[in-house]
Amino acid sequence: MSDDLTRPDDTGDGRAEPTRNSRSKEEDRWTQGPEVPPGKRASQVSGAPDDDAETLRERQRLAQLEMMDHWIGGVLTEQRRSRRWKLFFRLTVLAIVLVTLFATLYSLFWDSPSVTPPAQRHLGIVEVNGVIASDSPANAERIIKGLNRAWEAESAAAVVLHINSPGGSPVQSQRIYAEIMRLREQGDKPVIAVIEDIGASGAYYIAAAADEIVASPVSLVGSIGVIYAGFGFEEAIERIGVERRVLTAGENKAFLDPFQPLDEEAEQFWQSVLSQTHRQFIEDVRAGRGERLSDSPDIFSGLVWNGEQSIELGLVDQLGSLEQVSRNQVGNTDWQDYTPSLDPFDRLTRRFSQVVAEVLGVSTPNTPLRY
Repeated sequence: MSDDLTRPDDTGDGRAEPTRNSRSKEEDRWTQGPEVPPGKRASQVSGAPDDDAETLRERQRLAQLEMMDHWIGGVLTEQRRSRRWKLFFRLTVLAIVLVTLFATLYSLFWDSPSVTPPAQRHLGIVEVNGVIASDSPANAERIIKGLNRAWEAESAAAVVLHINSPGGSPVQSQRIYAEIMRLREQGDKPVIAVIEDIGASGAYYIAAAADEIVASPVSLVGSIGVIYAGFGFEEAIERIGVERRVLTAGENKAFLDPFQPLDEEAEQFWQSVLSQTHRQFIEDVRAGRGERLSDSPDIFSGLVWNGEQSIELGLVDQLGSLEQVSRNQVGNTDWQDYTPSLDPFDRLTRRFSQVVAEVLGVSTPNTPLRY
């Protein structure tokens, strides 16, 4: 019967025989205690088959202590690693702050143009470097301020526009052009434009106001034209099933929307804007260069030439370099940079904003027209 399996049996000597369950627990000593993962430590924890219960418990206690040591060691290692990373980031932030602070102080007290010009005769340099735009280093306000500093310096024998730019904003270029023409009419000292690698489009617009233009034989000069560039996405937006929602007050307010087709009437109107802007460009170049320009119809076609070709077209007066101009004007290579210094923090934040805008694809010029 099943009751016999759990009832103690009389062995005849007065002692009760252990039940099957109690025998299994007593005999199967290997299952007692905490579970130990497999590995080289398993044999040490289980011990030998003839170990008594006390020895097994001691082995298990030691194994648990060893596991606890490993766990505590791992936690401490992770904490140390976390502290090192925190320290690294804190030091990095501190270094950035210190570098920014040093650069700001350097620009304010050491790197800014000297308030007192040098006593010896020299060239007053104004840098026109990069794209001409209101939000770039080559903006009208900064360049005009540098022009007036150089002009007012009595020891400056000439004002030199040191140009290395592909052009840019028509408005910024016109402002600088007008200021150069104003200084040029006073006649106190010559205004010379020296073109380095490139002086095209809006940059040549500025150079045309100078008394003289000097370029290298391989400088790129010209590109007298106006450009508008965009994309048309109306078919793409239909294919992907996106609905474009634009609300305007004025029937032509969104005529340059890239997600709408550009009809013939709107295209003709926009072309008239480009043509009129181009005409203003041509008139100002002719006013600056005068009879030095040749009669070639290609001059105002938007083409670009090297310095040697530009001499024949009257776009450039002579081939040379900044050093040669300095020797001709003051007898040695001596010049002073009057371009206002840039605020390092403003330059850093502005550059960061430009990079983010370019990455996100939302970078747009202040004006759709470009010289």
